[in-house]
Amino acid sequence: MIRVELIKLMRRPRTWVSVLLLCLLPAIVAVFLAATDVAPRPGEGPAFLSSVLANGKLFPAAALGIVLPIFLPIAVCVLAGDSVAGEASSGTLRYLLLRPVSRSRLLVAKLLTVITFTLLSVTAVALTALAVGVQLFPPQPGALPVTVSGTPLTGTQIFLRTALTILYIGWSMLGVASVALFLSTLVESSLGAALGALAALVLSQVLVTLDAAHSVRAYLPTRYWLAWVDFFRDPILWHDITRGVVVQGGYVVVLLAMSWANFLTRDVTS
Repeated sequence: MIRVELIKLMRRPRTWVSVLLLCLLPAIVAVFLAATDVAPRPGEGPAFLSSVLANGKLFPAAALGIVLPIFLPIAVCVLAGDSVAGEASSGTLRYLLLRPVSRSRLLVAKLLTVITFTLLSVTAVALTALAVGVQLFPPQPGALPVTVSGTPLTGTQIFLRTALTILYIGWSMLGVASVALFLSTLVESSLGAALGALAALVLSQVLVTLDAAHSVRAYLPTRYWLAWVDFFRDPILWHDITRGVVVQGGYVVVLLAMSWANFLTRDVTS
């Protein structure tokens, strides 16, 4: 079942169109930066964007910062929202459950498909951004990539910190996927599940900026999304990163448990 779901994911044109669009957005930004040769002033724009012109090896971090707030969550919500509800709306869920496969195994297969798509998307964005960044922004003579703190970074340090960033953002998006997957087990409309998850994320983003929501801010799913920037400080600041991992872990565990409990007892008629 897991193999079948992964093959379905890889054979769907929608999968590759989504990944292509995610990779295309940072590439367009890079082209504009290279054409104008003007970087954002310090403190403006996504993290590291003002340093890209000096060394394109930092562009993967900037690219991840570009797609993280809106475009990557949308792609994850659409896929996760369609995982169960899409089968129900098309009338194939009932036939899938007629096979000698437990509901738990089917849900695990759907979850692994979402995880695969998330890691594929984040990794593709980073690799594409690296290729584009190195071509458009070759290192200037004597200029080394620097952290937010202003200290130089070696090639190995850039690779390791970028890899940690990919894992952290992937984990954050798994929290997003958990919301959409839970809603997907409640409704028979993949669009409804995706929009419901996006509505929850928008609400979280709004509450993060409100002083009145100070008491719950630390527990909101989007609160620590941008903590990956701390990987590019010297030394690395682990406080917000650790909190982000723990908060997302709470959402993942609770929502996946609720998804499993609901799907296990759901009366499937379509």
